[in-house]
Amino acid sequence: MNPAQASFSPSSTPRTVSVLGSTGSVGTQTIELLTADPDSFRVRALVAGRNAALLAEQAIALRAEIAVVADPSVYGVLRDALAGTGIEAAAGADAVNQAAALQADWTMAAITGAAGLAPTLAAIRRGAFVGLANKEALVSAGDVMLRAVKEAGATLLPVDSEHNAIFQSLADGNRGSVEKIVLTASGGPFRTSSLDDMRRATPEVALRHPVWSMGAKISIDSATMMNKGLEVIEAARLFSLDAAEIEVLVHPQSVIHGLVYYHDGSVMAQLGSPDMRIPIAHTLAWPRRMATVSRRLNLVAVSRLEFEEPDMVRFPALRLAREALQAGGGAPTILNAANEIAVEAFLQRRIGFLDIADTVGRVLHRLGTRTADTLDDVIALDALARRIALDVLPAQAA
Repeated sequence: MNPAQASFSPSSTPRTVSVLGSTGSVGTQTIELLTADPDSFRVRALVAGRNAALLAEQAIALRAEIAVVADPSVYGVLRDALAGTGIEAAAGADAVNQAAALQADWTMAAITGAAGLAPTLAAIRRGAFVGLANKEALVSAGDVMLRAVKEAGATLLPVDSEHNAIFQSLADGNRGSVEKIVLTASGGPFRTSSLDDMRRATPEVALRHPVWSMGAKISIDSATMMNKGLEVIEAARLFSLDAAEIEVLVHPQSVIHGLVYYHDGSVMAQLGSPDMRIPIAHTLAWPRRMATVSRRLNLVAVSRLEFEEPDMVRFPALRLAREALQAGGGAPTILNAANEIAVEAFLQRRIGFLDIADTVGRVLHRLGTRTADTLDDVIALDALARRIALDVLPAQAA
């Protein structure tokens, strides 16, 4: 599948946008970009989980048409904060899906976890541009989402820095001449740590990412390299590649975010400072570009770029993700769900760091081959995998 399925040529400005997951890490950086250029965008909907106070603040600043919280228990806070502003307030899963389906030129899909699947699908079915920051959409429900993209004529614009780098490196249109792609990984906080050090690692240590500033879940995924494994699965879906055509290299400077190798020996790479505002801005303005205040890359200051092969012994999560991709069917759904449970258990100090990948492996083995042909199938398999993951957590888990 070619993410650049369509070419956007607006007949007038401003561009209408909606942001699903506006109070999370990607969402707040998207809001920052919108706020910096208010004349170029008109905000239709902002959606958050339960941070009603911040959501109301964003909606007022951007003069959004509607603000929605997924958690109905905080609806009163949102309603009161927006009273007299003319901004509609709503709450609940149905309201989230309705907001996602509103007509807009561009929608940021940044609701994490299984909760983001239905809203992302609703945005895709509208047939416009979707900035995709929800890994689960293509990892857990790839077949479902890609069918919807094709049927609706939608365009997925990858927001993850690595996938966005590949997207930019494929901009010359020579997709049929690609030999392989390479996704880079910083190596996280345990790049040079021993297995014994990793076994004793606390959440505080695992959360100290050496390069990127991210939320807790994705920081732990980076530490285990599960994040890179999920990105391999996502890249296979986004760019119609086989597992053998996708490589991972550890690149601690995080300057090169992705590379495309062509049959003629050419290698195209996208470079930039490790700042999520860069790929977000690229998708937000695509096919044009917009200015950001991101730190400019200074290659003299960087001085050198290092690369190394990932260690599959210390980072088995990457191997598990590749195996799930090869197995196909519902295996990636199981992988993702089990990982979410295991990461949460680690953050709660119920299991050790190395137990995360071990738990995921146990769930994959327990459930074996499964299919997930519809969104309901995906959600049911996701729920089953979470129950099994809780059942197989190591004995020290409560």
